[in-house]
Amino acid sequence: MEQVLKGVRVLDYGRFIAAPWCSAILGDMGADVIRVEKREGGEDRWVQPVTETGEGATFLQCNRNKRSLTLDSTTPEGAEITRKLVAGADIVIANMPGKAMRASGLDYASLKAVKPDIILASATAYGEGGPYSERIGFDGIGQVMAGGVYRSGTPDQPMRSVVPYADFGTALTLATGVMMALYHRKNTGQGQHVEGALLPTALMMTNAMLIERDLMQLDRPRMGNRGIAVAPCDLFRMQDGWVLVQVAGQPMFKRWCRMMGREELFDEPRFANDDLRSVNGDVLNDIMQAWCDGKTKAEALAVLDAARVSAFALYSPQDVLDDPHVKAMGYLKPTPFPGASKPAPIIETPFRLSATPGTIRTRAPLLGEHTDEVLGDLGYAAAEIAGLRARAVV
Repeated sequence: MEQVLKGVRVLDYGRFIAAPWCSAILGDMGADVIRVEKREGGEDRWVQPVTETGEGATFLQCNRNKRSLTLDSTTPEGAEITRKLVAGADIVIANMPGKAMRASGLDYASLKAVKPDIILASATAYGEGGPYSERIGFDGIGQVMAGGVYRSGTPDQPMRSVVPYADFGTALTLATGVMMALYHRKNTGQGQHVEGALLPTALMMTNAMLIERDLMQLDRPRMGNRGIAVAPCDLFRMQDGWVLVQVAGQPMFKRWCRMMGREELFDEPRFANDDLRSVNGDVLNDIMQAWCDGKTKAEALAVLDAARVSAFALYSPQDVLDDPHVKAMGYLKPTPFPGASKPAPIIETPFRLSATPGTIRTRAPLLGEHTDEVLGDLGYAAAEIAGLRARAVV
């Protein structure tokens, strides 16, 4: 089976998540991805260490199917290696402010001067062209600036998501843009600059809130785990844990009323649609909690599933690892890594193609593991590579 992106070469100058996860997806689909790191390693390599040598959990996820080259690109010899790498690449991916891109020779104008049909994919915090463009920022910046955190948490405490959805969302939108740019280049021979940023990714996810606010002047309060526009909806306490129940739409609400033995609720004007049910959600949530009292998670879920009501138990990370559906679907691939106590459960490509699926072929690389190999591909002899290493270029 020949993969979709076989023969495509990617230079990954990414850090943390937005750029590295984008290039990981391309690597899953067959691209040759070279991760270019500082000689001491990128900052993201050492976050949340899980191995004897200090590689982090997110690093293992976001850097499978890549080769690692260490390089000091600020030296004249390092800059020459960068030019040679770019000349043989199809795509360059980086996430850093525009000023840093220009200083590193990774801005689109510099890259295009070396290879006219190059595709540059860049991810920043705020996007290029506005008053915040030169600021640095991480996932939480996108979350708080897009309005989502304002609506999350309790009335007394806003709460950002522990899951970095702006980062991973930006990686996926960037990967989509890269594929569009490759398609465009195939048809025209022209490269282009693909831009992604944490803020517009987060705005994509909060856009309905913004539309509602602008058109209706609604400013809904923080509601914890309750539904924003549906009810009953909450995390409900059981004897042995918690279960999330989300009831949406007339058919499911009618099934829920029957399950509760409260069919008269379906005809009450204050519960006539999802929005009205949300406004009066406390009443419905109280009824749901009273039904849950004294039941175990398994007992409640058996009835909820039989009634075709959306519900699932609150999982701990260990529950996820033990889940029979997660195991049957093969979503997490055990992948050995030097110094790890056992194979790490690495997420497979998060979408599946029937004819040309993505695959995890190699683990994340050790620091500089492929430096000699990559430089050899560029035409450097072993003695030259030894000299570069002695001069602290690689």
